[in-house]
Amino acid sequence: MSKPSLAARLAASLAGLLLAVSCGTALAADRATPREARALFDQAVKYLKANGPEKSWDAFGNRKGPFVQKDLYVYVIDRKGTYVANGAAPETLVGLNVLDSVDAAGSPLFRQMIAITDKQTEARIRYVWLNRKTNHVEPKNAWLHREGEYILGVGYYSPHATAIDAQKLLGDAVAFAIKNGLSNANKAFNDTKGNFVRDDLYVFAVNLDSGKFEAHGVNPAWTGTDALSLHDVEGRPLIQEMINQAKAKGSGVVDYVWRNPVTNAVERKRSFIQRVENSLLGVGYYLD
Repeated sequence: MSKPSLAARLAASLAGLLLAVSCGTALAADRATPREARALFDQAVKYLKANGPEKSWDAFGNRKGPFVQKDLYVYVIDRKGTYVANGAAPETLVGLNVLDSVDAAGSPLFRQMIAITDKQTEARIRYVWLNRKTNHVEPKNAWLHREGEYILGVGYYSPHATAIDAQKLLGDAVAFAIKNGLSNANKAFNDTKGNFVRDDLYVFAVNLDSGKFEAHGVNPAWTGTDALSLHDVEGRPLIQEMINQAKAKGSGVVDYVWRNPVTNAVERKRSFIQRVENSLLGVGYYLD
């Protein structure tokens, strides 16, 4: 049997590349934006108010109806944690009590939904969930609305942060620290539900003299602990490298390998750092 010609092999390679690109494009097209999630949420709340529960539950559970868009759908639980509507899998989930179910990080998601809407009619919640289209655990946000004894939600998978996103968050953190002082800034950086935790990005701060954390957006309990003892999975003293760059140049970039708490996978990570007074502020993003 003769070997395929060069032209045939190039054609096959090109076909494979086009298939991969088209699959990636299709996945990206299927992923809804936060704006689209908010629009569907507003539409669902308006429909519920106008039509009442039973008609709304039927509409929200219609897989071919207007309340299922891309990877978005509407769900509703009662205040005991039982699904009364779910656009993702109405046949299997409606009637199921999920009060004690947890998200992929072990947080009591549905109890949190009930608790937060006890205090306010509308809220937003962050959690981590398995995206069945990518088969990866990913950060997710949901808009919540309480209507009587029911809690309506629309969730969307958070965009994967880019270098530009990380630099933007660091710039915002530096400006906030300069304007408000480091003490007030560190309190804001330690707020896990505040403005300095965005999708899979967060701000951390380290004192340049002591080498101790002054803030950590994902693990605020690390505040006051020794950051210099941290090494990446390959043994690199990443914090010491950051401190060296901050003292020498005032800013810098450090690459390392870290376990992503969202996906629980070891991934390549890059952090941008900037000196503010006697502290370094940093924001890292995952490269994989």
